[in-house]
Amino acid sequence: MEPMSALTMQLFFSMLAVIALAGAVLLLAARLLGTRVPALRAFEAMIAPSAVWLAWLVAATCMAGSLYFSEVVHLRPCRLCWYQRFAMYPLVLVLLVVAVSKNRWARRYARLAAGIGVGISSWHYLIERYPSLEPSNVCELSNPCTVIWFERMGFVTIPFMALCGFLAISFLLAARSQETSS
Repeated sequence: MEPMSALTMQLFFSMLAVIALAGAVLLLAARLLGTRVPALRAFEAMIAPSAVWLAWLVAATCMAGSLYFSEVVHLRPCRLCWYQRFAMYPLVLVLLVVAVSKNRWARRYARLAAGIGVGISSWHYLIERYPSLEPSNVCELSNPCTVIWFERMGFVTIPFMALCGFLAISFLLAARSQETSS
């Protein structure tokens, strides 16, 4: 069997990012409009029992994707990519602890790490789009944070994928079932 090409994997992870973003948007809408839109409340209630496991799956997939692009395709992570990894990689273990033990402190750490990741990846995506915003002391001249290694669907880049992962994790950790929110 022939291995998948890097272009196929780019498309695969890009599609997963868009799906994660759609789920995050639905969970946000459920939080904001759930009392007025019963279908959104039902969606959140359906997701809530497995939300931590889904968050773990998102974190593990994000980690696998970043390792694939750096170790298999040999895309060199910039400084902001490393910061995003510092926020994402521990989430794989922390979310596993939360899922297995329901540890409140670990859940708080996961929320904090995901929130920090949202900030870093948002900034990274913004300076990809507007390179003039990049301060001269953030990234290396030999590996600037403004390099777009690939772009799919006209907007999905590596920082955008990380942003989608962090947003999905954040909103999954905020999901509540109807029983606990009533």
